Amino acid sequence: MSQHGQSFMKGTFVLSVAAFINRILGFISGMYIARVLGAEGIGILMMAHPLVPLVITITELGLPVAISKLVAEANARGERMKVRRILHVSLAVTGFLSVALTTISLFGSEWIASILLSDQRAYYAMLAITPIAPIVAVSAVLKGYFRGMQQMKTIAASDVLEHTVQIACVLALVHLLLPYGVAYAAAGAMAASVVSEAISLLFLVASYKLYGESKMAGETWASHLKHGRSTLGELLQIGLPTTGHGVIHSLYSTFQPLLITTSLALAGIGTALATKQFGMLAGYAFPLLFMPSFITQSLSTALIPAIGEAAANKNSLLIHERMNQAMILGLLIGAPATVILYVWATPLTTLVYHAPEAGVLLQILAPMFFLHYFDAPLHAILLGLGRAKATLWNYVIATLFKSVAIFVFGSQYGIIGVAYGIGIGIVIQTLLNFFSISSSIGFYWSIRPYVKVAISMILMMLCGNWTYYYFVGNGMPQLWCVITSIVCSLFLYFAALVFTGTLSRKSTRHRFSFPW
Repeated sequence: MSQHGQSFMKGTFVLSVAAFINRILGFISGMYIARVLGAEGIGILMMAHPLVPLVITITELGLPVAISKLVAEANARGERMKVRRILHVSLAVTGFLSVALTTISLFGSEWIASILLSDQRAYYAMLAITPIAPIVAVSAVLKGYFRGMQQMKTIAASDVLEHTVQIACVLALVHLLLPYGVAYAAAGAMAASVVSEAISLLFLVASYKLYGESKMAGETWASHLKHGRSTLGELLQIGLPTTGHGVIHSLYSTFQPLLITTSLALAGIGTALATKQFGMLAGYAFPLLFMPSFITQSLSTALIPAIGEAAANKNSLLIHERMNQAMILGLLIGAPATVILYVWATPLTTLVYHAPEAGVLLQILAPMFFLHYFDAPLHAILLGLGRAKATLWNYVIATLFKSVAIFVFGSQYGIIGVAYGIGIGIVIQTLLNFFSISSSIGFYWSIRPYVKVAISMILMMLCGNWTYYYFVGNGMPQLWCVITSIVCSLFLYFAALVFTGTLSRKSTRHRFSFPW
């Protein structure tokens, strides 16, 4: 593997480790909040939260993704002044928008609360979280810069620091404010997020002062903004479609529960049962399906600037090398995750949620969700190539197909049909992103690693199924039956990969260069 490939994969590894640590820290924090505040307090938190992601999406304008790509390209060409200009223009735009929208939100907080909040006790929590928008916006710009420079350790450290501080602040503020009532305790939990984001921002600013681009002679804010029109145009060319993607995703997420429950009602399912089935799908199956995705998300974060840098140097070989590395990593992670979620679907939903009936939904979605582990890298590759509009339209088309499929199949076959409809949407989106890349630069890969992984998956499934029922037949407790059989099957999976040479140290780029 080339030095470029090692740097790219090292960045992915660092971000994946940080994401795993943050998942654990987030779980601890969430568990503490849930136990202390109870269902009532969690409900208040959920009511106060939805406004903030929308404000952040609008203020960021998709610039973090654009920054990482353009900074990587400018750095590859040695254009230090352009790197500085990208940063200054981005900070000016996001700073102005975030402060303006936050000010409007604060002054109009009572009116907003009267419309959005069914429980006015969430008003204090909404006020507490509102100031986070400018902090997150500036942090996102700096993170985009560090991604573009491929300094992933800085981003990983800031994320871990943020979650660590958040836990400490949650413990302190919730404990101090709980005697005054659950509404104030919920506001304290929200304020903890603001404090932790602010500490993370200070860390990013200090890191930029130490390791960022030094100020050049004759450089001023005014000069950057005066000559920054073309830079802003480049940023918005990528950022606006990314923002559109985020807004459409937010709107669809709001609309999806109504779509699903309506289709179930047409299938003759009552409101109470439809709500329960939707809860099994969204609350039980989806979290398990998305659990391994922190690795592919980390991969995507590192992939955008890596592809952008290679594209700036017009290095087609390096682009395809990184594409192949990303796809192989998605394959190696997605394959065992899919087998586990399919074979142990019912035992997992029984152990984790005490809901064995949710296992059917998980088993239906797992095979189709396998493509999701490829979709995130494919999406990142398109962004790295500057084809943000293609990602937007692919998402719009896939979402339309998914909505129609959910409605048609859900109204005919109930929640099972809804699951198939969602799976169809995943398949369509992945294929559309794949075809967009193929039509742009071509797609070259070797089929041999995929065949070897497929054989390893079959062996893993057979081993897992046999060992699970063997341990169950011998009276072993359910928890240990699941854990032991998964460990045995994973051992066989990785042993098969090593035996077939798929995990060999000799995985050089020529191995993945055959057209298919």
